[in-house]
Amino acid sequence: MPVKPKISFENLEVAFASKSDAELRKMYLIFATLNNNLISDLGIGLANLAFKLKLPVKGIMKKTMFGHFCGGETIAESIQAASKLAKYGVHAILDLSVEGKGDEESFDRTCDEIHRTLIESAKTDYMPFGVFKVTGLGDYHIMEKIQAGEKLTPSEEKAFAKMKGRVDKLCKAAHDLGLKILVDAEESWFQNVIDDLAYEAMEKYNRERCVVYNTYQMYRHDSLERLKKAHQVALDKGYLFGAKPVRGAYMEKERERAEEMGYQDPIQPNKEATDRDYDAAIQYSVENGVYLVCATHNEKSSLQLTNWMNLHGIDPQSDRVFFSQLYGMSDNISFNLAKAGYRVVKYVPYGPVEKVMPYLTRRAAENTSIAGQSSREFELVKREMRRRKTEDGRPKS
Repeated sequence: MPVKPKISFENLEVAFASKSDAELRKMYLIFATLNNNLISDLGIGLANLAFKLKLPVKGIMKKTMFGHFCGGETIAESIQAASKLAKYGVHAILDLSVEGKGDEESFDRTCDEIHRTLIESAKTDYMPFGVFKVTGLGDYHIMEKIQAGEKLTPSEEKAFAKMKGRVDKLCKAAHDLGLKILVDAEESWFQNVIDDLAYEAMEKYNRERCVVYNTYQMYRHDSLERLKKAHQVALDKGYLFGAKPVRGAYMEKERERAEEMGYQDPIQPNKEATDRDYDAAIQYSVENGVYLVCATHNEKSSLQLTNWMNLHGIDPQSDRVFFSQLYGMSDNISFNLAKAGYRVVKYVPYGPVEKVMPYLTRRAAENTSIAGQSSREFELVKREMRRRKTEDGRPKS
């Protein structure tokens, strides 16, 4: 009989082992701010305004929000952050979080920078994945036209060929360097094109091992079925299938567009339906040989996956399953899973402070919009601070 995994996300000594007292106090201030919607919105708004006015706020941001949620401004700085995580068994994914200008030169620069992250990641044993958004590599308007069945102009055909070439360059590099690579999910009105690019890369590079993973936003009511169908195609064609289910990131935009344009809302009716399909995707993946990245800040889903792995005899160190969270969030999940021997990766965003502001704005919104996320993080930090006051062996400031 399999032994049920012993793991608790309430073990705060493990969760915050990497944090000094000073770092913990900084976390306290950050999550205290995020826990107050008005102050959080005001602070982010003022920071964005300050950058537009070229005011000297970069140093403050690096010591607060940016420093907590991002690995650094450069690949080298982010590798330092990743190596610190690695000391506790938590691995990293370098994630370029800069939004480009949307021209061919910008797409080439983004592709080259992500390619550099792959080269640097391959030099370590603690950065097993790369990641990219297809919209960083080509014009999303072209993908919109393709999905809508519209004919491309000759110049658009040429631009789309370049986009495909950039996708292939990154997937091939991951394959050749012995890495894995994640294709991020984006908006539904061009997601089908992204899916096709991901499946084409899987068919090419997922023969001997699973290299390319596609992402599924489970707040879409069709995502579970899309994942299952894509897996069946992979089985039929004889390649390994990689999936990263997430709950999702564009819900409000999706709903607004569906209402505006008069088509069926692609979003689940409620959070319960999203949670149900998320867990169903995880269970299906475990039971059917899918290579899985479980990207979630949900403790219940994470714990359920450890139970399913145990039930189906999947070793915690198998590369069939990775758990994933964002840098600066849910350390109680990441560090306790790693301590128990599971494979855990943190997305480590990086880029110049002023260019990462859109990412930080989304993180602030996410922490205040996800039910209880900032409250939960804030409460855990407060509890750890109290624990350290009453116990010996605290990290030095």
